[in-house]
Amino acid sequence: MAGQITIRKAEGTWTVRAGGAVLGESQNALELIEDGYPPVIYFPRADIAMAFLDQTDKVTNCPYKGDATYFSVVTKSQTLSNTVWTYETPLDSVARIKDHLAFYTSEGVAVEQI
Repeated sequence: MAGQITIRKAEGTWTVRAGGAVLGESQNALELIEDGYPPVIYFPRADIAMAFLDQTDKVTNCPYKGDATYFSVVTKSQTLSNTVWTYETPLDSVARIKDHLAFYTSEGVAVEQI
């Protein structure tokens, strides 16, 4: 079924890095599994160094999760535009991802279980 989503606690400790900097580490990350897509790790906002992130004007809509807003990652050497997304007011069916951030890993950002 298209759009079926499962959210569960991500086992272990997860880290996210960009430009040589650790942006965050969490034992409270969530794993979101959506049919047709690879699993995505969502980090609690409280576990991320928000000083590295600048909110952008980009907004997208997912019919299964709601409106996503975006952040760029700013490091000493580069800005990775719209690399982070969050659902500020997710739909009720995925309410657990509220106050969590997810990262695209194809732009010099590493999300890893440690």
